[in-house]
Amino acid sequence: MGGNEFRFFLSCDINLPITFRVEGLEGALPRKRSPISEIESFAEEKNAELYVECALYIDGDLFGLPTRTRLESKGPSYCWNELITLSTKYRDLTAASQLALTVWDVSCGEDEGLIGGATVLLFSSKKQLKTGKQKLRLWQGKEADGSFPTTTPGKVPRNERGELERLEKLMNKYERGQIQRIDWLDRLAFRSIEKVKEQESTRPGNSHLYLVVDFCSFDHRVVFQESGANFLLQPPIVTTNELVIVWDPEVGKPNPSEHKQLKLARSLTRGIIDKDLKPSSTERKSIQRILKYPPTRTLSGDERQLLWKFRFSLMSEKRALTKFLQCVEWSDLQEAKQALELMGRWDTIDVCDALELLSPVFESEEVRAYAVGVLERADDEELQCYLLQLVQALRFERSDTSRLCQFLVQRSLRNIELASFLRWYVSAEFYDPAYENRFFCTYRILEESMKESGPSVNENEDGTKLWQSLMKQTELTAQLCSIMRDVRNVRGNTQKKIEKLRQLLSGLLSELTYFEQPILFPLSPGILITGIEPSESSIFKSALHPLRLTFRTSSGGTCKIIFKKGDDIRQDQLVVQMVSLMDRLLKAENLDLCLTPYKVLATGQDEGMLEFIPSRSLAQILSEHRSIISYLQKFHPDEHGPFGITATCLDTFIKSCAGYSVITYILGIGDRHLDNLLLREDGRLFHVDFGFILGRDPKPFPPPMKLCKEMVEAMGGMESQYYTRFKTYCCEAYNILRKSSNLILNLFHLMAGSSIPDIASDPEKGILKLQEKFNLDLDDEACIHFFQGLITDSVNALFPQMVETIHRWAQYWR
Repeated sequence: MGGNEFRFFLSCDINLPITFRVEGLEGALPRKRSPISEIESFAEEKNAELYVECALYIDGDLFGLPTRTRLESKGPSYCWNELITLSTKYRDLTAASQLALTVWDVSCGEDEGLIGGATVLLFSSKKQLKTGKQKLRLWQGKEADGSFPTTTPGKVPRNERGELERLEKLMNKYERGQIQRIDWLDRLAFRSIEKVKEQESTRPGNSHLYLVVDFCSFDHRVVFQESGANFLLQPPIVTTNELVIVWDPEVGKPNPSEHKQLKLARSLTRGIIDKDLKPSSTERKSIQRILKYPPTRTLSGDERQLLWKFRFSLMSEKRALTKFLQCVEWSDLQEAKQALELMGRWDTIDVCDALELLSPVFESEEVRAYAVGVLERADDEELQCYLLQLVQALRFERSDTSRLCQFLVQRSLRNIELASFLRWYVSAEFYDPAYENRFFCTYRILEESMKESGPSVNENEDGTKLWQSLMKQTELTAQLCSIMRDVRNVRGNTQKKIEKLRQLLSGLLSELTYFEQPILFPLSPGILITGIEPSESSIFKSALHPLRLTFRTSSGGTCKIIFKKGDDIRQDQLVVQMVSLMDRLLKAENLDLCLTPYKVLATGQDEGMLEFIPSRSLAQILSEHRSIISYLQKFHPDEHGPFGITATCLDTFIKSCAGYSVITYILGIGDRHLDNLLLREDGRLFHVDFGFILGRDPKPFPPPMKLCKEMVEAMGGMESQYYTRFKTYCCEAYNILRKSSNLILNLFHLMAGSSIPDIASDPEKGILKLQEKFNLDLDDEACIHFFQGLITDSVNALFPQMVETIHRWAQYWR
């Protein structure tokens, strides 16, 4: 790109919902006083419970319904860090669009609940969309005003801006990549900026409150333009560097010459001729190359033309159907009619390809119904592997009662596990303002269908009783949320909170100790749980104080879970589902890498359950035993075995290391350190805490995969035969998963509309990063050499070891 070029997007071309992140509040809240001394002291001790109300105003009028963040009550500084997605799209905005943000406190009376508000214009004076972090000054005691011009501008007045505002503006440019990054110099600069912030915060008379909002960024700047042709007077020619808006009335109109040529080439009168056409050897090679394209690749005009020309000779090639359907001009009714007729006569495609037809690329109801028809051949076990993505695909349907919706409900009536998971997956999406009606409709259809189904869901119980048992799961999670609130309010250390938990379970909430009737276990509905064991329940020492609960089962066993409130675990749910799927794919090729796909279920936007696997972190193991081998010798000693442990235990460790090395590389799992790598007593290593995926990583210069030197030492070092076996497992697993790349890419494509943070930020970019990890242009032998080099680079990475040391220091001082 030349130095004088200015690349940009037009706002009217961005068909994405408006997305931004409400980060946190800076500054001290005003103290609320009560006339009664006792109440006064209590009010001072009690933390405020804040939420932010976000409303979009276009040309001074409210547009859509306001959206609220979750309640935040952890005390200063208040940090929501919540992604907000509005139902309005960027293309619908005008130059006078504003976002009104009001902070409310629900811990006090109605007359004192308003903290303050601020309003920010979405476009600058140069008609460019605002991106990156924006620090808005709140007008205390005033609700954000959406009128134009507003009376509550969040922008700090020019005459009041100081050094801190100038530095924050530069920081915003730095985060957007507009300032060159120099690592050592950046660290010094950040340290100086922190000192300036401390000085400003302690300055007398500085009582302002600020709300930090992070707007979505794009690869290029976004310039405002209204949709459609715009006939305006020619703008005056200026000599300054200001942006000049030029309106082109022909933007978006088709080229008549190209349109005529396309119509002639694809004329349906050629149908009789095309039936007898056979591709030449060169054309056949081109077609085979096109059929190997990943599902995310868009076909060029010539490629679309080639497949259309030989559509009749491709009908026996089932892989070609999805590519052919991409070639169809669906706006041409006659052409669409012929395509649907050919689709009915085509060789039946695989379930993997049917998932592609449910992506947002295909809008035809007939095509999507055909895909559902193919899915009907899948058994319940396979369907459960894709259920999370199929629920997300409901966003792309044309109606609330689509064929996909009916299919999911009907299959759930035959399997209580499917019914339970479908209900949870759908209810977790009620918080999406753009599609809440769609998901609520599916929920209602499932409820009505189960109640009317009689005993068809289960031989022993009718549908009404089973639905009531599913509702008890919701009641159980609500009670667990209530327990967490009570436990968090307990002053003192973790032990006092544990005592409070066991006291609640044995006293006020004793009905949780022994249920009146068994409840279907949410993580595994095939199991019935009968109550919680108070003596075996505990609390983890962390900021959110998650619960560790032990449930008794009807068969006499136990199930241990972790229950979290205040954390979005839908991303963890997605990653663990992919680990489970990849484990299934590897085992289908007779390769068992001893993975641990523990169960995860998001029961809400900021709550959920995780299966508890007895294990210890590598950080803890190395701290207490100094090496992984010493730890394994404690449980599986063998004087004649390798390194003093049994051969089976060592082989299990090597296999699990290989499996997770490959999977974390493919999925781009970030923020790996010794505290989120766990090891079980039988030698199985596994990963937890998937807050960063698809290449995102908070640490600088992360290695391609997390393979620390302690893991290599446990295999005997880089010259050991066991390390060679590890690399062999890695390469074999990588090539097996590459064969199923289309399935994995299709599943992530169906997640493109979800509000999962690392996908919602840029779905297309994330999927392309995933596709890149498969190296689909290489053959198996070339991939073996590539992956072996990848392993070597990861082991030899020095910088991650430095970061790991820093992380350990931070853990120590914390």
